[in-house]
Amino acid sequence: MHKIKTIESLSEIVKAKKEKGLKIVHCHGVFDLLHIGHIRYLEQASRMGDILVVTLTPDHFVDKGPHRPAFNKILRAEAIASLSCVDYVSINPWPTAEETIRLLKPDFYVKGSEFKNLSSDMTGKIAKEEKVAQEIGTKMAFIDDIVFSSTNLINRYFSKFTEDVQNYLNVFRTRYTINDLIEIIDKMAGLKVLIVGDTIIDEYIYCNAIGKSSKDPTLAVKYQSSDKFAGGVLAVANHVANFAKNVHLKTVIGDQNSHEDFIRSQLESNIFLSFDIQTNSPTLIKRRFIESYSLNKLFEVYIMDDSGVSKQQDQEICQWLSKNIKSFDIVIASDFGHGAISKNVIDILCNKANFLAVNTQANAGNRGFNTVSKYPRADFICIAEHELRLEIRDLQTELRPSMLKIINRLNCKKLVVTTGRKGCAVCGNNKSFIQVPAFVHTVVDRVGAGDAFLSITSLAACLGASDELIAFIGNVAGSLSVEVLGNKKSIDKLSIKKYITSLMK
Repeated sequence: MHKIKTIESLSEIVKAKKEKGLKIVHCHGVFDLLHIGHIRYLEQASRMGDILVVTLTPDHFVDKGPHRPAFNKILRAEAIASLSCVDYVSINPWPTAEETIRLLKPDFYVKGSEFKNLSSDMTGKIAKEEKVAQEIGTKMAFIDDIVFSSTNLINRYFSKFTEDVQNYLNVFRTRYTINDLIEIIDKMAGLKVLIVGDTIIDEYIYCNAIGKSSKDPTLAVKYQSSDKFAGGVLAVANHVANFAKNVHLKTVIGDQNSHEDFIRSQLESNIFLSFDIQTNSPTLIKRRFIESYSLNKLFEVYIMDDSGVSKQQDQEICQWLSKNIKSFDIVIASDFGHGAISKNVIDILCNKANFLAVNTQANAGNRGFNTVSKYPRADFICIAEHELRLEIRDLQTELRPSMLKIINRLNCKKLVVTTGRKGCAVCGNNKSFIQVPAFVHTVVDRVGAGDAFLSITSLAACLGASDELIAFIGNVAGSLSVEVLGNKKSIDKLSIKKYITSLMK
């Protein structure tokens, strides 16, 4: 359509119109599913000046939650351009409108009435836009009219969730509000957290399969590129640090190829790192060879010495824990079974932690020996279903009695079991039991999803959140995590809040 322009062309048009003395009004948004609220907002905005220009957030910067945007940027632009009150439309190249306002220098920058209270804007974007407007002499204005929600309409009529998930969300919204969930997220900031566990460096080697070796039955691949991520307990610490302000990490690295500089560079700034050195050993690396197009994992190589630290070092770690553990509200044991957490350390954690959250991971490197019964006591246990089955040596029994068996055996107050695409289940020592479905839309990589789930549910459990809220928040974290390759990006508070808000509207 002739109204749709590139941002560069729009800038020249606006400049020419202003030279003729015309007043420029600028509106910006996602405009996903055009509705009567948008139409009335744009019509009122157009009456403030002579020319109304509208810019749209591009698809890859839309952060409205799962399955968004429902309509791509071209369709959204065409819908806005079809309105007679709109003179020009452009798709914004930036994530926010700040640079766009500077470029266009409109006379008026107009937002809807729902944005008038800046304290309710969890992103802080409106305050930044207002600051830019003040800098360049643009007047910020707000429309007073009825407010509609595209998210609410999409959830009702265009949901991409299965019928079972949609039915669950409809019932959940009758029991809880957005504020019930956001309040828990915000309270996490006040927790003082100690995290212990195995440091893992995740290396991804991207390859193209080029065929079979001519001499041996071996797959031949061609190297493309590589990535390196902070995994294991490092990933857990980064997730936690985005929610809790005070985070202490206690871990073990090797003295050979320690990767210390890389580790320090990857940790969030509010993490205090305290590590011990395992002599004559490398820092653990899990090197995964990935088919670059499909991202399927071909095979992996472990570079590790899982014999653990020396007896003297173990004593020093235990002394440090005995001295400091009571100063933390919660201890999270992220146990990958590679030697960082000894039996002596476990004894101290179980006997002295104010609140102990545990995850024991079953992986190729620990060959089934790393089960949760290593911990005779825990306030909160979070494991995957295959790890539960490994612990009880039972593939057939239904989930609830299987979980109760662990609860009773380990004197655990609350047990969460993740069940992949099915979501998760929570069981308490009062025999409570609830299952919450997954909210997953796109799966890029499952590596690290359990770490994200553990991190946020442990904090929620420590704060006394209900079983269902723990499960709901955990599934949101897991859904966000599987959309990221490896541990390339940790789960942050704003993303969680936006995802929750989207699901609850």
